[in-house]
Amino acid sequence: MALAFDEFGRPFIILREQEQKSRLRGLDAQKANIASGKAVSRILQTSLGPKGMDKMLQSPDGDVTITNDGATILEQMDVDNQIAKLMVELSRSQDYEIGDGTTGVVVMAGALLEHAEKLLERGIHPIRISEGYETASRIAFEHLEHIAHKFEFSASDIEPLIQTCMTTLSSKIVNRCKRSLAEIAVKAVLAVADLERKDVNLDLIKVEGKVGGKLEDTELIYGIVVDKDMSHPQMPKQIEDAKIAILTCPFEPPKPKTKHKVDIDTVEKFQTLRQQEQKYFDDMVQKCKDVGATLVICQWGFDDEANHLLMHRNLPAVRWVGGVELELIAIATGGRIVPRFQELTPEKLGRAGLVREKAFGTTKDRMIYIEHCANSRAVTIFIRGGNKMMIEETKRSLHDALCVARNLIRNNSIVYGGGSAEISCSIAVEAAADKYPGVEQYAIRAFADALDAVPMALAENSGLQPIETLSAVKSQQIKENNSCFGIDCNDVGTNDMREQNVFETLIGKQQQLLLATQVVKMILKIDDVISPSEY
Repeated sequence: MALAFDEFGRPFIILREQEQKSRLRGLDAQKANIASGKAVSRILQTSLGPKGMDKMLQSPDGDVTITNDGATILEQMDVDNQIAKLMVELSRSQDYEIGDGTTGVVVMAGALLEHAEKLLERGIHPIRISEGYETASRIAFEHLEHIAHKFEFSASDIEPLIQTCMTTLSSKIVNRCKRSLAEIAVKAVLAVADLERKDVNLDLIKVEGKVGGKLEDTELIYGIVVDKDMSHPQMPKQIEDAKIAILTCPFEPPKPKTKHKVDIDTVEKFQTLRQQEQKYFDDMVQKCKDVGATLVICQWGFDDEANHLLMHRNLPAVRWVGGVELELIAIATGGRIVPRFQELTPEKLGRAGLVREKAFGTTKDRMIYIEHCANSRAVTIFIRGGNKMMIEETKRSLHDALCVARNLIRNNSIVYGGGSAEISCSIAVEAAADKYPGVEQYAIRAFADALDAVPMALAENSGLQPIETLSAVKSQQIKENNSCFGIDCNDVGTNDMREQNVFETLIGKQQQLLLATQVVKMILKIDDVISPSEY
């Protein structure tokens, strides 16, 4: 410790901390890293598959999240260890790119690390292990292409898409009405999809939730739902063939930007001021009427006088609508957002076949539905549920289903689920290992064993005997040379995933393999960890 002075003569203390830094080297560092990676994957292992458990996470401010989604669990967990943070990043990148399979990718990476540890103990160099893993992941990647099936769907025949979305939803809390939710997700994606360009803009799908009702009441609205009500209780609750003025300017007299003071010393001056204000409001309301608007949606509020005038002139209005919602309304109705009253023209009005206000239950909650729009490319999924946590979890589950439907529109190849693709890849990698001389062969075999972790976790979570079940399915796949056999998690009585209709997207599975292998290679290459001292 040393005392020094800054340029103002104030003393400060320099602590020499270099000696106190803790440092791990060589095999110890790799083992510590592998242990922290495995710890994270073990947390997620129990929430894999249709019988997977949910996790309950409490944030520092007391909010409780109950979820089964791998990416959400890791986002909410407070992870300090750097290697564990890599696992969080891993599931996040799977979530951003594919949207589904976030749990599987972490379980996969954990299994690869576990098998790498055994090889390190035998004295195999980490670089050789990662090279072997890289080769094996390439073999598995190509094998997935080989066993994938293309399936055709059209705007009229959406059954294949629904089946795949149901597979995604079956591992979530909402699996009792997975059929209806899958249909909603597929219809929503097809409503906004550009099938020629094979592109889907998920921003056009708005997911709204409201506590109350039951999960079965969830509906898809070809239009926009705004969580607001008409600004005056006596305004009409239903407007047909609405022409909508979308405004971002406030309904109030203009205020000077600079500081100002108005001296009023006589009643006449006050009267003229009031009349002037009233004239402003009159002009504003008249402008809206002149262009033919039958509904005004405003981003800002308006005071009671404007409200009263709008009511008198039979011009229904909605106030305090958020910016994102305004944009969606503009997209859906084909209107333009108008920043100044002077710029209102009939061409800038949006059109909707029906605007209605709907009340829920016995509460005073009301929402405005804007339906039958001119451009029906913006849709809303409106979720009902018993409590807030249920609605949040349904939103996450639906997000996964929407992503799966989008991936299938981009690339309509599928592989069979239930661990069958992993078992098939494992057999292929095991067979290919014999062709490689040298130490890599061990790593390729280890990769094949690690692939079995996903079906094994599936079997374990479903309450089956993991090792017996896995070996039975594996021998069945080898005997019949058929890659559709997987773990029968739902006790249907058949291992054939074609009969059970359990599909997963090919790009999702390939992405899982590549991402998991990359992260494991990165972790294996670290041989020295220097961390600051604990104060």
